[in-house]
Amino acid sequence: QVQLVESGGGLVQAGGSLRLACAASGLHFRSYTMAWFRQAPGKEREIVAVISWSVSVTYYADSVKGRFTISRDNDKNTVYLQMNDLSPEDTAVYYCAAPKRDLVYSTTISGYDFWGQGTQVTVSS
Repeated sequence: QVQLVESGGGLVQAGGSLRLACAASGLHFRSYTMAWFRQAPGKEREIVAVISWSVSVTYYADSVKGRFTISRDNDKNTVYLQMNDLSPEDTAVYYCAAPKRDLVYSTTISGYDFWGQGTQVTVSS
């Protein structure tokens, strides 16, 4: 059974940084695309960043390009999201996600089947 556990969320002032982590188990991690999504109150869940199993392909939402960096450590079965220059518009619950199958790459929410519980990120003015 697949389990994804996020950590690293919290309260930060505008302009600050946070590093989120997602620990994965129950899958052959190094063969799976991993992604980060976020959902703000009253808004649809949206994709933030994607990293392929080979680390050769990444995707970022336009709103976070240049500020956020997705990375992975296959030896630790963990994917990270480094978030810099945070603004109040980044306030949301951030979710880690994985596709149902290995060797699958997707930049849409329909491509993901396994989800973590989410971690709250709050950015104050």
